[in-house]
Amino acid sequence: MARHARPPIIAVMGHIDHGKSSLLDYIRKANIVAGEAGGITQHVAAYIAVHNERPVTFLDTPGHEAFKSLRTRGAAAADIAILVVAADEGVMPQTLDALAAIQEAKIPFIVAITKIDKNNADVEKAKNSMLEHGIYLEGLGGDIAFSPVSSKTGEGVPELLDLVLLAADLAEITADPSQSATGFVLESTQDPKRGASATLIVKDGTLTIPGFVVAGDAYAPIRFIEDFRGKRVETAGPSEPARIAGFSKLPSAGSLFSIVKSKKEAEALAEENAQAAVIAPRQSAALEGAIELPLVIKADVAGSVDAILHEIAKITHERASVRILASGVGSVSESDVKTAHASLGVIIAFNVSTDAIARDLAERDAVDIFSFSIIYELSEKVTEL
Repeated sequence: MARHARPPIIAVMGHIDHGKSSLLDYIRKANIVAGEAGGITQHVAAYIAVHNERPVTFLDTPGHEAFKSLRTRGAAAADIAILVVAADEGVMPQTLDALAAIQEAKIPFIVAITKIDKNNADVEKAKNSMLEHGIYLEGLGGDIAFSPVSSKTGEGVPELLDLVLLAADLAEITADPSQSATGFVLESTQDPKRGASATLIVKDGTLTIPGFVVAGDAYAPIRFIEDFRGKRVETAGPSEPARIAGFSKLPSAGSLFSIVKSKKEAEALAEENAQAAVIAPRQSAALEGAIELPLVIKADVAGSVDAILHEIAKITHERASVRILASGVGSVSESDVKTAHASLGVIIAFNVSTDAIARDLAERDAVDIFSFSIIYELSEKVTEL
């Protein structure tokens, strides 16, 4: 029952265009074990990179919804965060949002000053903008480690990963691989071939076959486990991402999971979790004489839906409120249009298409469908509406 050091789980956070994805892509391409045929091409929610012969798990979450919902449950999704700040722009509003999320999660963080290859990059200016916002870097009156990096050339990335490993050693992150697995759902998707599937991150213990995984009010039999490359594996240990298919329904991003032996236990625990969730609903009382904007929200993955709902919840107006008629994963369908039409609402589509029947019906019934691929543009449109 001994606890051993486990690989650190890293979340990369920051302002929308500050090079978070490019940095993750560079680390993924450069540090995933050579010899993989073509590496990973499709988007994966989490992957393991190797630096100095040590594995590091990176989370690539749209809008950090798992990060947010786990925070409300008093658990942290990641062990360490990397806060990206672009050398050409410095601190921006969402940099501060990300910083607040990191501080609430009470986890250590490192700053990556990105885009140092750009002509108008000014690392010193970026450092000063951090100082002005209370981010005290090493050598500038504080103890926050940083590394200037370029995701194009890879300059500074090995140094950044050195800092990550150093922070991991200081944090003394441990797990007991002999226990039954516990952890959280990073994201869930409706797969046409396999039904409701989810990417789980094991925080402690080892995930093995067989058994049942229960996450919130959803459960699934563990018939097979896939690693982040889509390969079938026998087990998933501490800090490893694992994909499980065949859930009874889509589990919410950020829900904690545990393992039970039988379907009967799984059903009972899922039911118990469902009851607990009903006790604490969040209803915003409609304001006196205020008008409502009814919305139907459709997105590519459950994580995106959570992130959108989180963003929309921040929008306030003294004479208006937003009412969510329905939200779900997948393309905009005929039933979505009917739901919106019945309440004179609009449809917000995030990274999904609209099927032909739905498009015709929307034109006929004058239902607006707004499509987005960037959450902040979506949020701006809802504010404007």
